Amino acid sequence: MEEDDRIQKMGQSISKEIQLIEFQLSSTGNECCERLAYYGMSSNLVLYFKNRLHQHSATASNNVLNWSGTCYITPLIGAFVADAYLGRYWTIASFSIIYVIGMTLLTLSASVTGLKPTCSGKENCHATDTQAAVCFLALYLIALGTGGIKPCVSSYGADQFDDNDEAEKKRKSSFFNWFYFSINIGALIASSVLVWIQENVGWGWGFGIPAVAMAIAVVSFFSGTRLYRNQTPGGSPLTRICQVVVASLRKRNAEVPDDKSLLYETADAESAIKGSRKLDHTKDFRLASSLVNESKFVRIKRSVLCTLMALSQGRKTSNPPGWANLRRNICLSL
Repeated sequence: MEEDDRIQKMGQSISKEIQLIEFQLSSTGNECCERLAYYGMSSNLVLYFKNRLHQHSATASNNVLNWSGTCYITPLIGAFVADAYLGRYWTIASFSIIYVIGMTLLTLSASVTGLKPTCSGKENCHATDTQAAVCFLALYLIALGTGGIKPCVSSYGADQFDDNDEAEKKRKSSFFNWFYFSINIGALIASSVLVWIQENVGWGWGFGIPAVAMAIAVVSFFSGTRLYRNQTPGGSPLTRICQVVVASLRKRNAEVPDDKSLLYETADAESAIKGSRKLDHTKDFRLASSLVNESKFVRIKRSVLCTLMALSQGRKTSNPPGWANLRRNICLSL
């Protein structure tokens, strides 16, 4: 009997190991192709606007900066949608499809007669308003698509590993090493090989190869669906942050108890926020702990009393690193 149990556990361990390897291959391949598509299309965009859409250097640079800024601001939307409504899997899946549509349309606008600008020489091209509109429509579809992928893909990778399992914890570190390596490989190929193709072979091929790479990335992502561990969306984090702010104003004169057992939290082992685990109570922002002191309240109102979990999330949001990342995205979008 013990021998059978040992064999069964060994088989489960091997099966889990194979699944993790398959997941790493599909996810790193997906990210490499996605980054190759993004940088392959964006690295030489100013030159495309100047030579093909016949824009002045200042106008072309301004248009690229506006588009690049949109690519950095849309992840705020994608992250909110993933956390509050769709979950990371469906956010990545749906926005990836939008991304592929944008890449396909951009390729068509650079290669199909009627959609591509009319050229009498290598650099003497003129685009109609419709042709320029199709090009910009494709670019902003790509910006929308990257907004759902960029904030979710790394955290979705982290979801696949159980921190309570030592073997998976080690795998997690290895996964992120390969994950960021694949990003750099994709960017390297895009910034060298694809830029050369765009300038020496043609823009149709220069945009078409990234479009195919992105399609491969989407296929790679969907191929690993059976291996993924999906977290349930936990509702809008903005609602919980606003709840903490309102409660802090309404309980600003309340005393903070020394005994943390007097602080309000759900009795269940799991967090009240779906898809999240409970966070430990800390002494940071100690005055804010009055928000979760329930000793003086007979009727508990959401606008008066917060759980420790909501308070901890509010604290994390107010930490400098979180705001630094937010400021970085906003500054890059301006």
